[in-house]
Amino acid sequence: MRGIYIHIPFCRQKCYYCDFVSFANKEELVGKYINCLKKEIKNTLKPKDKIDTIYIGGGTPSAIDSKFIKEILEEIYNVVGIDENREITIEINPGTINKEKTEDYKKAKINRISLGLQTTNDKLLKSIGRIHNYEQFKFAYDLVKQAGFTNVNIDLMLGLPNQSLADLEKSLKKVIELEPTHISLYSLILEEGTKLQELINNNKLELPLEDVERQMYWKTKEILEKNGYRHYEISNFAKIGYESIHNSNCWKQQEYYGLGVAAHSYINNIRYSNIENLEKYIQYIENSEYNKIKEIHEIQTRETKAKEYMMLKLRTLKGVEIREYKEKFQENPIFIYRKEIEKLTKQDLIEVDLDNIKLTKKGLDFANEVWEEFV
Repeated sequence: MRGIYIHIPFCRQKCYYCDFVSFANKEELVGKYINCLKKEIKNTLKPKDKIDTIYIGGGTPSAIDSKFIKEILEEIYNVVGIDENREITIEINPGTINKEKTEDYKKAKINRISLGLQTTNDKLLKSIGRIHNYEQFKFAYDLVKQAGFTNVNIDLMLGLPNQSLADLEKSLKKVIELEPTHISLYSLILEEGTKLQELINNNKLELPLEDVERQMYWKTKEILEKNGYRHYEISNFAKIGYESIHNSNCWKQQEYYGLGVAAHSYINNIRYSNIENLEKYIQYIENSEYNKIKEIHEIQTRETKAKEYMMLKLRTLKGVEIREYKEKFQENPIFIYRKEIEKLTKQDLIEVDLDNIKLTKKGLDFANEVWEEFV
């Protein structure tokens, strides 16, 4: 089984914290881009491919006309068919959605919605460059539910400029009342070259202290678990049976195609991506020069693949299942990584039980130090 990731790089406005490959004010290229994306789909996918997830991300997929989303999915279905059990997700920005779009998504067989909220505090939303307020988010959420979507994720962020623990708790209370099936919680990372970095450097905004950010994380975990959300990956919580299949497959090292500008792929032990230049992506595909859009990042050896597997599985709360590792690599990870495991255990960052190597409570706070051992 393989997944498909589709990148829609267009936005109405770039959020201040965003360093993803996305573009505002390039609407005139949408039609050309979609045509090129459909050509890439035909050139990449094979009828024999078994696809179990499709994820449409960005950018802001909901910023473009929904007819284009339908065209993209129809092109995929024409090549690989359609299975009613396939998980098909689209990301939505509340400031870019209407009834027609949600109904079109439903007709296109999309069955999972991911809504970007970040916070219910309108002042904080404005400070990070979001184009919507909380009322607009509520309107979007109601549209999604009215269209018949039952599997809905809501994105939240913590560690926002001037955000307090009380702000976060208010956001959690309001979101829980909506009863989404999934909640993703991301700590703000200050990325180079973003408008937010500029505002912070010029003392126009201030980030919470690190210990306050960690308090936010643990308070969120406590509140969500009390309300029936299972913490299954560092940044993700879900009602039972509603874990993200697409993301879970990535953490299991399952293969996926990345389609569109800057999209990343993992096929046959090779990690590669498409070029980030939108105009060149269009130019090369219009000229059928598909080889020019690919950039190889890594050709994995057995050793690097095994290390990556350890790192990816240690993102999950379940951790590395020793039995599964043995089946995949025909070796015992306890022996292969005995030095790393001994070091991390002594530091109280991981623990080993009968069949799992997993993060401790301390390890959740210092997960980067754990992952670095397997890079």
